[in-house]
Amino acid sequence: MKFNRRQFIKASGVAFALPVFESFGATEKQLNPKRMVAICNNLSLLTDNFKPVDSGRDYTPSRYLNFLQDYRNKFTSFSGVFHPEVDGGHSGEKSFLTCAAHPALGSFKNSISLDQLAVDHIGSETRFPSLVLTSNGPRSLSWTRAGVPIPADQTPSRLYSKLFINGSKAEVDKQVLRLKMGKSVMDSIYGKAKRLEKQLTAADKEKFDEYVTSVRQVEKQMVRMQEWEKKPKPKVDYKKPKDIPGRADVIGKAGLMFDLMHLALKTDSTRLITINMQGEFIVPPVEGVTEGYHTLSHNGRNKDKLRQLALIEDEHMKIFRDFLGKLDGVQEAGKTLLDNTMVLYGSNMGNASSHDNRNLPVILAGGGFKHGQHLAYDPIRNEALANLFVTMLQNLGVETDKFGSSTRGYLKGFE
Repeated sequence: MKFNRRQFIKASGVAFALPVFESFGATEKQLNPKRMVAICNNLSLLTDNFKPVDSGRDYTPSRYLNFLQDYRNKFTSFSGVFHPEVDGGHSGEKSFLTCAAHPALGSFKNSISLDQLAVDHIGSETRFPSLVLTSNGPRSLSWTRAGVPIPADQTPSRLYSKLFINGSKAEVDKQVLRLKMGKSVMDSIYGKAKRLEKQLTAADKEKFDEYVTSVRQVEKQMVRMQEWEKKPKPKVDYKKPKDIPGRADVIGKAGLMFDLMHLALKTDSTRLITINMQGEFIVPPVEGVTEGYHTLSHNGRNKDKLRQLALIEDEHMKIFRDFLGKLDGVQEAGKTLLDNTMVLYGSNMGNASSHDNRNLPVILAGGGFKHGQHLAYDPIRNEALANLFVTMLQNLGVETDKFGSSTRGYLKGFE
């Protein structure tokens, strides 16, 4: 029996899309779609607590990796990786998923981020091509092909409404009309832009092509959104979260976002998510901590500051562990949601205290790889993290052997 994924069951005038059934000959891609989550802790992790003293599959877990040992065979930790020519301390945050060089320069122009390149290939398969999030602040990790930052959702209650609350018929009709009007505007812009093309110099044509591509992408997305607006959003057994006021509780805020990320992936509302977890100068509500998080990250190797910072980072690893556990608890055609989802956890800095952008702490979990090891590269001559990014793109079905500053399509020892 030939099965059409877009078949619906109709009752009482309401249509519900059928799930993908293995019995009806669904493909492996339909049953186990590939997904990616990228998480950045912009104040890094203490190297001594993150990096195991030994490498390989028989590594002894470090303090932080101890929290993840229930999933030891489903993640790989990396040390000795970096983005070549990405410097400037905190400014490296802009380049965490793009690899663009010298982000602190006034003349800096960013490039497309890892997730948005993937959007071009798999973003059309879900209601939301990607989710761009932050847990505590406005700075997103996602950038367009033209090097423009994509605004991030940072309020859990609004994100919940976006994902799971249906508007009234009047609200839906109004939104569809707004999208149609927007598409007409983009059509007009595209037409006028094309008429200018013959007047451009060769040097300007590359910029023009980027512009036209961006316009066309927006137009196509508006068409897709019109169709999705008419379809009911998924129902979940999770109450709308109450937003945590203020900016101090960085762990609580990240935890709420992780819960919603899990639900977004579970309901196949999106397959691509980025989240930037930004630290604050404010004292977080973590027992034993009396100084601001950002201040502690610039510790100068002071023992008490290191002790307090480790307590905060312990909590970060706990909520990351819980996120992995939730993904691993969802079954999908003989695999788990974690098996089908690459989860990248890392930072733009290796040492926040000295603003060093080398030796980044990185974990990659899930995605169906042969995990269970610590891959330690030369701490002086780091490996390009973008080599791992190429492998991640290939895992999503993107046919490429290059991304950003990659030097090859893989990291040695990882498969």
